[in-house]
Amino acid sequence: QVRLVESGGGVVQPGGSLRLSCAALRYIFSTSIMGWFRQAPGKQRELVATINLIDETNVAYSVKERFIISRDNAKSTVNLQMNSLKPEDTAVYYCNAHNLVTTNDEWGQGTQVTVSS
Repeated sequence: QVRLVESGGGVVQPGGSLRLSCAALRYIFSTSIMGWFRQAPGKQRELVATINLIDETNVAYSVKERFIISRDNAKSTVNLQMNSLKPEDTAVYYCNAHNLVTTNDEWGQGTQVTVSS
């Protein structure tokens, strides 16, 4: 059973916007810090943003003021609104669930975001 399902990637011009969503199984969502990471070609995977169970967020400096992470508890979904996109935002974006009970990490399959003119 797929536990994290991402959607919303694609190709966008510089300055454009995209919204990523990650739907999780309810019992995972309710016990996890949810987050987004990204990995560009030839680079290590890096944290983009996380949000905990009381909606406290941690956002990477490189995307602060441009990206907003949010949780929809009714839908067990975490969203990443990406604005003012830059070519350097091009990467595969991965949804992550860090379980606060087991400390295990779960990952989605990844969704490609390409920012290009």
